[in-house]
Amino acid sequence: MALEAARRAAAVEAAAARAEAVDVLVNNAGVVTGTPLLETTEEGIRRTFEVNALAGYWTTRALLPGMLERGRGAVVTVASAAGLVGVARQTDYSASKHAAVGFAESLRAELRRADAPVTSLVVCPFYISTGMFAGVRTKVPALLPILEPEAVAAQVVDAVEAGRERLVLPPAVQLIAPLRALPVPAFDRVMDVLGVNRTMDGFTGRR
Repeated sequence: MALEAARRAAAVEAAAARAEAVDVLVNNAGVVTGTPLLETTEEGIRRTFEVNALAGYWTTRALLPGMLERGRGAVVTVASAAGLVGVARQTDYSASKHAAVGFAESLRAELRRADAPVTSLVVCPFYISTGMFAGVRTKVPALLPILEPEAVAAQVVDAVEAGRERLVLPPAVQLIAPLRALPVPAFDRVMDVLGVNRTMDGFTGRR
């Protein structure tokens, strides 16, 4: 497995070397198993982390040097609202997206400390209707609607152009941070009232 991972990283570096100047890198690849922990295979868990978390390291390491040399650029990490709160039937996906959030924030800190002319934007959307999460449902669509990919893409472009560092969609997802101040049982109860841990009950994914 380590050899295969090394080959993938090398393939990314080779592709980056052939590419012309890249000023905006969007780490958007994602997979999900949608199964409870005890039904998730080791292969599935490893694949989730390879795609959702590690791939961003290889693409960024390959393309960031060119951005720094040119004195401009943006690294966009598309994480998830599940990167801000754990969700039932997403032990692999949510954990990998927490890793993506941490990656983007740590990268932002490194770039800021170096006074680098490159931004690190992390995007944390609720479910997007791309087919990857086919079958998911939202209990309160007025607060937590299933998002349209075109609308999300437009907001990401606007955020990059504005030099923003964080984009959370829809705005209600931003309530997770202050709600963390509650005792854990109370926080869990709020998530249950919002139906967060039932969203995956009808999950089918792409077929």
